[in-house]
Amino acid sequence: MLVLTRKTNQSIMIGDDVEVSVLAVTGDKVRVGISAPRDVPVFRKEVYLSIQAESTQAAEGAGDRVNRALDEIKS
Repeated sequence: MLVLTRKTNQSIMIGDDVEVSVLAVTGDKVRVGISAPRDVPVFRKEVYLSIQAESTQAAEGAGDRVNRALDEIKS
C-alpha cells in the first residue's frame, strides 16, 4: 500500500485518467473528490463489497438453476 500525505486542495493521480483530490479535512473526516472517466466505476468500499456479494449470490443461484435443469433433462 502506498501511503501519501496530502493537504487540502492537493491531489494524486492514478494512471493518466483518475485524479483523487483532498477537498477538506474536518476533525477525523476527510472529503475526497475523484475525477475519473465515466467508464471507470467508482464506489465506496462497502458498496463495492455489497455489489460483489450480490453478484456472487446471483451467479450461484444461476448455477443452481442450470444444474437443476440439467438434472431434469437427464431424467
